[in-house]
Amino acid sequence: MRLIKNTTELIGIKDPNIIISLVFEKDTYIEVQATLDYPAPPCPHCQGKLIKYDFQKPSKISLLEQAGTPTLLRLKKRRFQCKSCRRVTVAKTSIVEKNCQISNLVRQKVAQLLTEKVSLTDIARRLRVSTSTVYRKLDQFTFKEHYDKLPAVMSWDEFGFKKGELAFVAQNYETNKLITILDNRRQTTIRNHFLKYPLKVRQKVQFITMDMSGAYIPLAHRLFPNAEIIIDRFHIIQHLGRAFLKTRIAIMNQFDKKSLPYRALKNHWRLFQKDSRKLSCKSFHSKTFAQTLSPHEVVRKTLDFSEELANYYNLYQLLLFHFQEKRVDEFFELIEENVSKVNHYFKTVFRTFLKHKPYIKNALETHYSNAKLEGTNKLIKDIKRLGFGFRNFINFRKRVFITLNIQKEKTYQVLSRC
Repeated sequence: MRLIKNTTELIGIKDPNIIISLVFEKDTYIEVQATLDYPAPPCPHCQGKLIKYDFQKPSKISLLEQAGTPTLLRLKKRRFQCKSCRRVTVAKTSIVEKNCQISNLVRQKVAQLLTEKVSLTDIARRLRVSTSTVYRKLDQFTFKEHYDKLPAVMSWDEFGFKKGELAFVAQNYETNKLITILDNRRQTTIRNHFLKYPLKVRQKVQFITMDMSGAYIPLAHRLFPNAEIIIDRFHIIQHLGRAFLKTRIAIMNQFDKKSLPYRALKNHWRLFQKDSRKLSCKSFHSKTFAQTLSPHEVVRKTLDFSEELANYYNLYQLLLFHFQEKRVDEFFELIEENVSKVNHYFKTVFRTFLKHKPYIKNALETHYSNAKLEGTNKLIKDIKRLGFGFRNFINFRKRVFITLNIQKEKTYQVLSRC
């Protein structure tokens, strides 16, 4: 803890050469009038002797808010004249850059807010600066990409940058640090980026988690020869759930829309998508059956209307059971036994699973997944939504890296005084 000795330090002015002469409150802001004066230094041009000249016209310098009110510093700077070369220089201070009217504290506050999920317009409005000032501060951030190191476990995915356009993102699984964001997900773009890393670096990558995209898998094998591909478990369950959902709808449409089977299959569809072991034991009043039933009873009574649906439901639940228990052999044995018996919805999914069998096996035998990267994608979408979209991909990429990669490393925060 450090004691604050005077008013200048209280409002963030640490230059002892600044002397406040008057502080008063106007309708919309607080004005601080001060002077900057100190003994004459040597001439910066000829190292001759400087003498004190008059004061410069007061500079308008914006400071951070005081008690929620904008604060303006009117600073008179001492001018010096050299007796030898007759040149005139102006006194310098650490609170503001030369020929600038925005204090360094405000600029630091802009940099801090850029690490948070706040739009650029809101930052400008909050600090009473122009949006161009915020953009200039954003442009000052540079991220040097080092091509001498890659993590042992990577996660790949894509997200929507603009309507109809997808961008590629890669992340370190262990630290959640973003490795790169590319403006598209074309194989050429991804390959050209990762080929900047030497082969020895790429050979150290052990696992890559991704969704069931057919384009990423062969590309990952070529770029990272020693890496094992892991299909995200969520996408596997998602494929199974969609196959059963389409099957239920197809069977439901065979009944009359006013019949009890149709209404039961339509109104209680969420119960069929869930794992039967996770169904609640609490009873509720079902308007469809006009009685109080538990979720298990609703499922059982509804399945009595269709033997075909009951068979698919039992197959779906058995696959979920083997998958959740990580029984790899039983999971694929059940798929191979039924691939020729099921409808085209399940057949398409089963063939896809058999095609990616080694990668699904890796998903069940390891604990890696794309869950962390999916959370990062949510944050990226939040940044895009708060900014009402970005036209410039470079600015968008910088904002994402600042928010997600720098946020955990920042050590000095300029807190708002309100």
